[in-house]
Amino acid sequence: MALMSARAAETAPKLIFPGITPVCSGESLTNLALPNTTIESAVIDAANRMCLVTAIVTHPPAGDRVKIWIGLPLTNWNGRFLGTGGGGFLGGSPGSLRDPVARGFAAGATDTGHEGGSGSFALDAKGRQNWQGIIDNAYLGIHEMTVVGKALTKAFYGKAPCYAYFVGGSTGGRQGLMEAQRFPDDYDGILSACPAINWHRFVAASLWPEVVMLSMSNFVSKAKLDAATAAAVAACDADDGVKDGVIDDPFHCTYDPKALVGTKVGNDTFTEADAEVLRKIWQGPRAQDGSFMWHGLDRGADLFSYASTDGSPLKGKPFSIALEYWVYYLAQDPKWDWSTLTYAGFEQLWTKSVEQYGAVLGTDDPDLTRFRDHGGKLIITHGLADQLIPAAGTVDYFARVQQRMGGETNTAKFARLFLVPGVDHGFHGAGATPTGLNEAILRWVEEDQAPGKLIAEKRDGSGKVIRTRPLFPYPQVAKYKGSGSTDDAGNFLSTPPRQ
Repeated sequence: MALMSARAAETAPKLIFPGITPVCSGESLTNLALPNTTIESAVIDAANRMCLVTAIVTHPPAGDRVKIWIGLPLTNWNGRFLGTGGGGFLGGSPGSLRDPVARGFAAGATDTGHEGGSGSFALDAKGRQNWQGIIDNAYLGIHEMTVVGKALTKAFYGKAPCYAYFVGGSTGGRQGLMEAQRFPDDYDGILSACPAINWHRFVAASLWPEVVMLSMSNFVSKAKLDAATAAAVAACDADDGVKDGVIDDPFHCTYDPKALVGTKVGNDTFTEADAEVLRKIWQGPRAQDGSFMWHGLDRGADLFSYASTDGSPLKGKPFSIALEYWVYYLAQDPKWDWSTLTYAGFEQLWTKSVEQYGAVLGTDDPDLTRFRDHGGKLIITHGLADQLIPAAGTVDYFARVQQRMGGETNTAKFARLFLVPGVDHGFHGAGATPTGLNEAILRWVEEDQAPGKLIAEKRDGSGKVIRTRPLFPYPQVAKYKGSGSTDDAGNFLSTPPRQ
């Protein structure tokens, strides 16, 4: 197969209702009556050729305000609704509507009940837990956006959308899976990228590297963390038979940083204490009795993003989302000082996170029976060099889905996971980036064509495709057939996973 020279541009889906036009003015949508909903405005955005509707949904007797933005194409509506998600604590943004509207979708976004990307909304003005705000952000806001969006779409065009899709990454990926679990009739197709599921476990666990360095009084520099990442890639790169700067299977990479001990890294010498810090970070959080708590960062992922330090002398610099979760959800004290944390305190509050927030934020229910029976289709993708959300958590979840839903074959009829070697949380890195995801979910839902593989591409600085690789549904992996260019997807076969 010849190497593709250019990525196929995403095309607008075919029109389900050719020639359809709005049946009312945008302004008249403010008169639409929906339960506990106020349509604040409906304005014509000529630059983006859409009617932008802003609505507020409340949940009496709570005093919450979930803001919703719906973009409705003025022409060439393709007959579908598309929900979009957010990132971190940010529920979503109206800016995410422009691209789907340009492709003909009626599209929705929501702030899930609070402005901005801070986690401080978890406490009210008196410092008490804002439980309604937590629920709105965890799952209810996206559902309300979907209900309001579909109603406005029907009112504007005189027809309900034939299909509904949700697309999101990170928190957006979690939001999509939460829809499949809690509101299985909302969407026909869901694209969930690097999903922030297991939130109650992995976000709390994200403070582990800082606790390790704090407890050992040994904060590791960026130069040393980068050197360890590079050494791990070099050690395990060729395990798949192809040397390309990518660890294809980080779960089986057991590189130990002892080889770096005594070497000069930057202006410092790599020490045994540095090596022990790295071992603990890669291993992941463990209880004081040594039992497993959560997955660590996979070898090959950028350690500095997960275990940041700065200053002179070096100090820890926790990842902001993790720190805010600990401050506002766990300690519930804006003045809480993370540097007072011990291993015992970490275990105590991590356990609190699991017990108090698992049901509302975990998004790890493997029972997708209702979503499957609704006819829903689900594609999950996760980069194996994700530096913020360990891919092992997504693999753990999907394996439980397969077990609950009747095994690998039965699950594959409606849900598939694609792991992407060598790319990070934003699908950047030495590996190739998945393409054609939107087209894949539409074909699966509307034409019953399940994705047997995806094609990932890597491009140079000029935009030229320099490598293609196939991505096969988990647990299958791509294996080089032994001849032909290793930069051509056609020279790789689907094989069972390494045991």
